[in-house]
Amino acid sequence: MTKNSQSARKEIQHCDRPNIRWLTRQKLGELMADLGEPAFRASQLHRWLYSNLALDFEEMSSFGKLLRQKLSSEWSIRPASLADSESETIETNSTAGFPTAKFLIRLEDGELVESVLIPSEERMTACVSTQVGCALRCTFCATGQMGFTRNLVASEITDQAFLLDAEAIKHYGRGLSNIVFMGMGEPLLNLDNVFESIRTLTEQDYRFSISQKKITISTVGLPTEMERVARSGLRTKLAISLHSADQSVRERLMPVAVDSTLDKLAKAISSYNTMTGQPVTLVYMLLEGVNDSPEDARKLVRFAKRVLCKINLIDYNSIVTLKFKPGYSSSKTMFIQLLLDAGLTVTVRKSQGATINAACGQLATRPSR
Repeated sequence: MTKNSQSARKEIQHCDRPNIRWLTRQKLGELMADLGEPAFRASQLHRWLYSNLALDFEEMSSFGKLLRQKLSSEWSIRPASLADSESETIETNSTAGFPTAKFLIRLEDGELVESVLIPSEERMTACVSTQVGCALRCTFCATGQMGFTRNLVASEITDQAFLLDAEAIKHYGRGLSNIVFMGMGEPLLNLDNVFESIRTLTEQDYRFSISQKKITISTVGLPTEMERVARSGLRTKLAISLHSADQSVRERLMPVAVDSTLDKLAKAISSYNTMTGQPVTLVYMLLEGVNDSPEDARKLVRFAKRVLCKINLIDYNSIVTLKFKPGYSSSKTMFIQLLLDAGLTVTVRKSQGATINAACGQLATRPSR
């Protein structure tokens, strides 16, 4: 368990038994071995926790009474819970009839993260968080202004998906079709727990199961960690927050770019393309007077031509404490046309949830510092 995870286990203040949901699948196996149980018991326990969503060891009817007593005497089961929610009104939502909803998720140590449910006619998407806060301090992002508290463990990530799936079924009569790791935090700085959560969420015969191809991991672009994703064997998609193809501008927007330069990033993307055979999505947020000029578009074209990719243009979502403005509609139209004329694949993502501070870059559970 990481140093951050160890420090976070101070949550046991309100319970003298540690939370078994903090254990990875491997650790569950070690636990069962320590109890003198056969290896298959770990798989059964994992299924009870993450398919049946058991809240009490007495529910685990495939275990004998003695094993249930041993587990309950030493361990507790405490999943994350909904603390609050807020939805857009239909009138303010661009896709009328499908309001975006933001959920405040309470972790067992009292920390909070935000998750977003983004419904549409074609899909039902959950945007989940991977960290409490974020250490990268991107200048356009409210989460980055919070600072970093700790990584989420795998069960805290899966709990967000389970909670939002239940809300989707409750309000729309259908569950999640897609999951994006685009909430609070940088997923690639918590990869062990991200991998563990994805494997749980994609277990084919579990009550909740989603295809790996319906999962997208978003990152600022960390070359070493991108290689880990490529070598993981997962079939998830990868989205990279680029926001400028000018090195000096990108450094001003994203301090991490000082080390993860555009040249290093291009090489990492090319390596990812080669190892996975898949394109990446370059996410580009248009900021007025910062990265929305014709020359900015031409620089993006030159960068994109170096790798196998698609371009996803998004609007900046206003944040009170941050002094940026979204690009003008005229500059956006020009920008898009220059990319299309260069033969690039371009999508334009409609802003969802901006009126309730649930859109990209707006998630924060406490005021900016």
